[in-house]
Amino acid sequence: MAFENMSEEQAQKAAEELRSKLNKWADEYYTYDAPSVEDSVYDQTYQQLVDLETRFPAIVTPDSPTQKVGDRTLPGFTKIPHEIPMLSLGDVFSIAELKDFADRLTVNDGVPFEYNCELKIDGLAISLRYENGVFVQGSTRGNGQIGEDITRNLRTIKSIPKRLSRPINIEVRGECYMPKASFVALNQQRQTDGDAPFANPRNAAAGSLRQLDPRVTAHRKLSTFMYNVADYSDLQSDTQSGMLAELKALGFEINPDYRVATKMADIDQYIAEYTQKRDDLAYGIDGIVIKVNALALQQSLGATVKVPRWAIAYKFPPEEAQTIVRDIEWTVGRTGVVTPTAVMDAVTLAGTTVSRASLHNPDYLREKDIRIGDTVKLHKAGDIIPEISTYVKEKRPADSKLYPVPTKCPSCGSELVHLEDEVALRCINPQCPAQLQEGLTHFASRDAMNIDGLGPKIIGQLFEKHMLNDVAGLYELTFDQLMTLDKFGEKSAGNLLSAIDNSRNNSCERLLYGLGIRHVGAKAARLIAQHFKNIDKVMQATAQEIAEIDTMGMIIADSVVTYFSMPQSQKLIAQLKRVGVNMTYLGATEETLEQSESFFNGKRLVLTGKLQHITRPEATRWLENQGAKVSGSVSKKTDLVIVGEDPGSKYDRAKSLGIEIWDEDQFAKAMADNK
Repeated sequence: MAFENMSEEQAQKAAEELRSKLNKWADEYYTYDAPSVEDSVYDQTYQQLVDLETRFPAIVTPDSPTQKVGDRTLPGFTKIPHEIPMLSLGDVFSIAELKDFADRLTVNDGVPFEYNCELKIDGLAISLRYENGVFVQGSTRGNGQIGEDITRNLRTIKSIPKRLSRPINIEVRGECYMPKASFVALNQQRQTDGDAPFANPRNAAAGSLRQLDPRVTAHRKLSTFMYNVADYSDLQSDTQSGMLAELKALGFEINPDYRVATKMADIDQYIAEYTQKRDDLAYGIDGIVIKVNALALQQSLGATVKVPRWAIAYKFPPEEAQTIVRDIEWTVGRTGVVTPTAVMDAVTLAGTTVSRASLHNPDYLREKDIRIGDTVKLHKAGDIIPEISTYVKEKRPADSKLYPVPTKCPSCGSELVHLEDEVALRCINPQCPAQLQEGLTHFASRDAMNIDGLGPKIIGQLFEKHMLNDVAGLYELTFDQLMTLDKFGEKSAGNLLSAIDNSRNNSCERLLYGLGIRHVGAKAARLIAQHFKNIDKVMQATAQEIAEIDTMGMIIADSVVTYFSMPQSQKLIAQLKRVGVNMTYLGATEETLEQSESFFNGKRLVLTGKLQHITRPEATRWLENQGAKVSGSVSKKTDLVIVGEDPGSKYDRAKSLGIEIWDEDQFAKAMADNK
């Protein structure tokens, strides 16, 4: 029934149904960081409620989603009242609606004025409070009136300054977000670990900030952009654009892509430009924010109970494409997680051709009810990962059947299991060929044993021909065996044998990482190896001893202890020792670093751009062995930035902060001088 034909009683009943849906979806999205519907579905339903309540004002209730801001606080976090409320922004979904907003402001003021155009970062709103220029407290927005105290977690984020350039009292507000690259890496790791992937970078950022253990937050590589203050009297600026420049001068990260506009044509141009650029940005955006530029005018315009009258968010329309699911493939990862993938007719989405989309796990497949032959709606989660939104009901074939979830491993035929507290389906056969192959690929990878020329296709051939069944078998391969492989000649066989032989001499942190122990990344492997000096001592270590290493914690510690307690792991280490693989840490120890006179010892460095003569992982390892701390972001504490080709924003930030910058030639000379 159309709203205009409803009675007030009918409108009230419809509003109650809409509120129930919206409250459920908001809880999933804001509180538990696990949305069940797309943003566009929520936005459309919310707008229906707004339209209904506008037509029938008597049915508005104080607890309606239209009268509330944001989410509620979670148990386990201290509540913090916001003396000045943190409001959300009103949304528009078309250029016409945006023009109506601009026209209303112009009429209300009587004269034209400036707007500031900013990118709408897809993250979690935060507030940072400073006393005498020192960071003392940080919180989430919560419901706008009361937020969560997440100070300890925020202190782990490098872009948040602990001390400002001026000793002022100020409350700064902005957005915490997860860069796209970090989001992809995190979801890959979660899938490997059997955990449900995050739906998008926003939810990943929120889930990362709401950790009771700050060390988890620290590993998630979050960042921030600040764009507002609670009280304008704390500032010297009188415009929104000036405020951003002032925040930058104080030491905050701000998004540099803002622009002052004086007419609607300028705003249209800005929107068109960043609609085109959004896929290329290192972070997710879901729209454009338009603000009155004059702060005095912002104050005079004020706010409603929920939104400021001086700002509006233009939301990008969701980019979707329809395609047909032709097959569902199940693949086995190196930890045994079995993942379904939809194979579809190729379509172009967000500038790339897409023909495959992960269905993550059996629960996800059942919830979405995806079947072979379905026409599905496809989008990119966070503008990055192809994801199926839903199937098109009216296009489902008449003979469609519910897709059966497999009960046996597609590689080895073993029974598949659900482990406790996991959503993943897992093969637990340690001799599963697919796991062994994936594990070997990881073992040979650049950050592990770095066996050049040993990729997935060659490993696949070696398994098919029964030439090996574990990583130790690599070191017993012969020239004659390699010559039987497809496209192998004397030179390629000799080169691969040399690469395998050279890997015996790696420092043991590479081996530790290459073993594929759950939760143990390359950095953790290096810190463990540096601390214990050899694999034997690592195998003998208790979980408590490992956890006491800086940044480690009990999750990694328990995983290491569990791995080395298994008889098959102990047997593998014995086999690797027998074939001459080094078990000792060869890098700089804590003791030698204390005595080191290297130029790089104790310095904080950032590598950016493409290096021509050495890979960035190799450069990082060399620098760490010199006692340097290599970071992924530039801050005031950075001592030196080394740049290759196309260095990007890190180079620009280093220049703006006056940090010393070297090119690759300078770095190469310093490496030679510090041998």
